[in-house]
Amino acid sequence: MSENPKPPVAKLERTSITIHGEVREDDYAWLRDRENPEVIAYLEAENAYTTATMRKTEPLQEALYKEMLGRIKEDDTDVPVRRDNWLYYSRTEQGKAYPIYCRRVDADGSPEQVIFDQNAVAQGHTFYQLGGFEVSPDHRYLAILEDTNGYEDFLLRVKDLSSGAWLTDSADALGFGLAWASDGRTLFYQTTDAAKRADQVWRHRLGEARASDVSVYHDADPLFNVGVRRSRSGAFVILTSSSFTSAESWLLDAHAPERVPRLVAARAADVEYDVDHGAEWLYLFTNRDDARDFKVMRARVEDPAAWSEWLPARDGVFVEGVDVFRDFAVVSERERGLRRLRVTDLNADESHYIDFPEPAYGVSLDENPEFATRTIRFTYSSLITPDSVYDYHVAGRTRELRKRDEILGGYDPSLYRVERLIAPARDGAQVPVSLVYRAPLARDGARPAILYAYGAYGHIIEPTFSSARLSLLDRGFVYAIAHVRGGQDMGRGWYDDGKMFGKMNTFFDFIDCADHLVAERYTSRDRLVAHGGSAGGLLMGAIANLGGDRFHAIVADVPFVDVINTMLDASIPLTAQEWEQWGNPAEAEAYAYMRKYSPYDNVDRKTYPRLLVTSGVNDSRVAYWEPAKWVAKLRTHKTDSHVLLMKMNMGAGHGGATGRYERLKEVAFRYAFMIDQVI
Repeated sequence: MSENPKPPVAKLERTSITIHGEVREDDYAWLRDRENPEVIAYLEAENAYTTATMRKTEPLQEALYKEMLGRIKEDDTDVPVRRDNWLYYSRTEQGKAYPIYCRRVDADGSPEQVIFDQNAVAQGHTFYQLGGFEVSPDHRYLAILEDTNGYEDFLLRVKDLSSGAWLTDSADALGFGLAWASDGRTLFYQTTDAAKRADQVWRHRLGEARASDVSVYHDADPLFNVGVRRSRSGAFVILTSSSFTSAESWLLDAHAPERVPRLVAARAADVEYDVDHGAEWLYLFTNRDDARDFKVMRARVEDPAAWSEWLPARDGVFVEGVDVFRDFAVVSERERGLRRLRVTDLNADESHYIDFPEPAYGVSLDENPEFATRTIRFTYSSLITPDSVYDYHVAGRTRELRKRDEILGGYDPSLYRVERLIAPARDGAQVPVSLVYRAPLARDGARPAILYAYGAYGHIIEPTFSSARLSLLDRGFVYAIAHVRGGQDMGRGWYDDGKMFGKMNTFFDFIDCADHLVAERYTSRDRLVAHGGSAGGLLMGAIANLGGDRFHAIVADVPFVDVINTMLDASIPLTAQEWEQWGNPAEAEAYAYMRKYSPYDNVDRKTYPRLLVTSGVNDSRVAYWEPAKWVAKLRTHKTDSHVLLMKMNMGAGHGGATGRYERLKEVAFRYAFMIDQVI
């Protein structure tokens, strides 16, 4: 192999269409045909070029991998979760890539029962992930959904936990999600349409052929996704259908699974709701009646459409959801960008908050399957505090630390600092930035830095801990998260202002955060790396065109970069429902707006930052050809000699490799690229 390998050049094969009076030419549409040997040959050539270019970093990759692995307690056990008189937990063993799922009776000296060893079933597969894992209410059966190639077409399997034998029950090409009826013999699953949209919920009786399964709910509207879950109370199997702007739910009697489901409230334009059950009441998390930042209403179980207000909307408080137990309810709220938990005693109608001390943190409720509990379990973390599992005793208002992830090698959190900055956006918005670094920090611009963001679908990137990230911090990096518009970090308006015809705000927010970090001398442009994936990869592609001079390097994982071509083709998985996120380019106004930022359409003859692009050939969410086409076009247009690499996983999907060791190797590769560019 040459010391200076030459990048592959994709052939030009021009196609064109005319839309809204514009002729759209595409030289690389041929890359969509994965059955074409030339396509595979091109992807493999890109991988070979990446391997050759990164060979000089292989010692660094190995060092990073060993560092990150060395911090992990390989033999570890989760805090057990109580379900009736059983304690369920998972554990890991040294040298094994996947968890081992176990249970034992809640009694002193009771033996462990391994109910599912993911290492054993993953043998022979280069990829293995679960899309569902549900034990029946009588604790006899385990139902799983497994995917062995990354395309997220799941296979249903059922195991008899009393005998250890797998049943003959099976169904393939399923979507995420499973729910048991109370009889422990009836199981609900979901199927997807040709565009991989979850559109039907089915009822299956153990021992019966799939051909006998009954469709209990079907939504033909391409903008809506269906879902299924069992309520914590055990009274209902809840069927849902939701788009980005509307929703409805149906209640199916879990004790009589063959009955017809009851509608809670019919869908209405711009009205979202989700439902949870508690005794005689249904609790509804909703934005109805112009509650932009949501509120909680409730309705009698016997009259689910008659809603009354329970927790009103409040200025500056974004309600994220409600979890209902027999005697209390927990509302997850967000104020000034940080989550807090509001606990309400349903008998006394009294509320209090669980507070958290650090300037930037993440907290989330755990599974909490017991309805009659008096204890809440949550996980707390910050940029310097490892994941910490707490049991909160509601009556005494005390918290008990059950487990904090042990970071091997002598981790000392006092060596690091967390800050929460506010970066001024060009239109006056105030954008939060969470950052962490190793102290002391001289604000002289000499530190390398990584700026990360996602910025879509209302998804919030919480400022939580990563032991792998220590390998960057200990090499002097500042790590920053830009809480840009498009997420719901600052409420629903923050999301609304970063989608559809406000999408450019996401990109400009990120650029303005980068400018703020440089202006405040946390870093400098020649030492700043941008990072994002999926919809955050769209952000990376857009800022490469709009503000690439702010960044020395960009890492774009599974990037959604061919926005217009994808949104014009409703046969591509997930496209139609995304029209409420990005717009439908078949409409002239939406097309004109998307034309301003679609990364593939705006590649120009100019200088670009150093780029690493990753993808998976089996990705069903962002098709592999989007990054492949983008890289091919960049190679023929960019006017610089900066490195441009594409790493295509030929056996995985959107989430990359499975198994903790392979995942760490992917992180080590990514970090080695970043370090090599700026240190």
